[in-house]
Order: sequence, then structure tokens, then C-alpha cells
Amino acid sequence: MAKDKITIQDIADALGISRNTASKALNGNSNIPEETRNKVIKKAIELKYKQFSLMDSSTILSKNAGNIALLTANLPNTSHFGSELISGLEKQISSQGYNLSFHIIREVDQESLTLPNNFNVAKVDGIICIELFDINYSNLITSLGIPTIFVDCAADICFPEFKADVLLMENRHSTFLLTKKLIEKGYSSFGFIGDYNHCLSFNERWIGFNRALIEAGISLDLSQCIVDDDFLFFRPVPGWMEDRLQKFTALPSAFVCANDFIAVNFMKALKNLNFSIPKDVAICGFDDGPESNIVEPRLTTVHIYSNEMGIKAAEMLLSRINNPAQPYQISHIFTEPIIRDSTPMIQ
Repeated sequence: MAKDKITIQDIADALGISRNTASKALNGNSNIPEETRNKVIKKAIELKYKQFSLMDSSTILSKNAGNIALLTANLPNTSHFGSELISGLEKQISSQGYNLSFHIIREVDQESLTLPNNFNVAKVDGIICIELFDINYSNLITSLGIPTIFVDCAADICFPEFKADVLLMENRHSTFLLTKKLIEKGYSSFGFIGDYNHCLSFNERWIGFNRALIEAGISLDLSQCIVDDDFLFFRPVPGWMEDRLQKFTALPSAFVCANDFIAVNFMKALKNLNFSIPKDVAICGFDDGPESNIVEPRLTTVHIYSNEMGIKAAEMLLSRINNPAQPYQISHIFTEPIIRDSTPMIQ
């Protein structure tokens, strides 16, 4: 009988190392030798461990190919859009003779503005940054003079001063359209859930949401929003969202959430307080992650073409490597609103 779920212990057993060593290698611990780390990543790909299941071990870390370094503060899991994005990216760059190496940027690295120990500037031809939203650390990366592309970036970025290419999913218009559809179908009061300064994509969704309200002459009451710092959403204290909801003087008729992860957790909090979705309130998310089609009711969201974004990111980075002097690009990839049961009036 096939094993249902590969664990870090399986990787460790296959290599004859401790679970602790395997875990540290996958998380970019600077104390792990590069050779060991590469063996662990290769074995994770072979065994199809979590996000590595989408990658091809035959193209990772070849000695003769050029090297693209992927830098991330949060290696995407299989439900995150970045997982499919990395798959598309890896296939595209490998077809052009490059390999992909992974480097985890820890909080201590960002605070001290230091590069990870396993990152050798002299051996890197290009850099792709995913889930790196600290502007100071982003500027450190661009100061290296290596062709770089950011997939999403800091919310407070100033493009004329930023010396790197940026690729985003289209955020503003899809969020605007969803909010507009809700307004046209009679929803009259709105809340936003998520830290709109978490990253540029969240900020653009916030802008699209507000544009729809402004054009309809609807005033946004911030007391009916939860826009706290992002750490509360991604490293939550149990019950904090229910506590915030209980302080609302009135519940808006619809909420737009910064992404599906936040929306699903928000729906759980509403249900814990005996609110009915969509009878009492309509909910929208963004990402079209697997959870959006499983949660009850199924979540209205925005589909991201993640694999295609990976391919486009690779194309932009390889173009930058081949022609470093070209103007920097800020590109958006088409997204598509998906209407489901959490917003029945606009189906």
C-alpha cells in the first residue's frame, strides 16, 4: 500500500541523516553545509514532499548550468499560488540551461540586512524573489547588481527608484469588478479583511475595493473592517478574530478579503459566532486556492494563472540577464473573478 503523506522523517531516513538535519536543510539553516542541503532538496523532489512535488529533480543543481537563485521568506506550500508558479518558473529556466537554487530568508537576515550563508553572489546569474515584502531587504537585493525579478513586492515600493523587474497578478480591476457587482445587486455596506500594507498585491486589491465604493457613493466605515498588522492574520492568536468581530456595532452586508486564506479563516470566525454565510453576510476572497472550492459555502474569489506567472517571470528574468540595460518592467498577468455560493446574489 502506497504511503499517503511524505514527511521530513521519510527524507531523513532515505538519506541516513537525522530529522533535525533534514528540517534545517529545507528551512535554509546557515549551519547546514551546501552539499547536504542540496541532497535534502533533491530527495524532497524525488519523494514529492509538499511544494517540491511540482519540481523536476533532474534539473536541480547541475554543476554545468547557470544558476537562478530563488529567495523567499516563506517557501510556498502546495495550496499557495507560489507553488505552481515555481513549477512553471523551474521548467522554463531549465529549458534555457539554468538551474534553480533555494534560499530561505529568515527574520534575522531581514533585520540585520544580511544575505543567507549559502548564497554565493559570484555563482548567481539571476535572482527571483517571492514573498519578500521588506523594502529595506529588497533594496539590499537590488544593490547586488544581479538581474532580479520580484514576484509581488513591498507595498511601499517606489518604482522609479526600484532597480528590478516586478511581476504581479492583476489585482485592482478584478477586486473592483467583484465589489461593483455586489453593489449593483443591492449590497450596501462593506468591510475589508486583511492588512493592505502586507504587500503590493494586497494594496492594489484595497485600492480596487475602495474605487468601487467611491464610484457608488458608499462611505467605508473602518470600524467595520479588520486591517490589523499582517502577523495577526498569518500567525494568529486563537480567537482573536472572533474578539474583533464582537466589537463591531453592526455587521456589513458584504466583506472583501485580501486573499482566500484570510477569507476562509474569517468565515470560520463568523460561523463560530453563529453568523450564516451568505444569509447574514456575503464573502469574497482572492487567489482561487484549493480551499476556496472546498469550504462551505464555496468561496467567491479571483483565479490566478500561477503556472503562467512562473513562465512569465522566467522569461522576464532571462531577458534581463541577456539585456541588462533595458528599461525595468512592471507587468501584470490577467486574473479572473470566480463567482460561487458565498455571494449568491451575483451568480
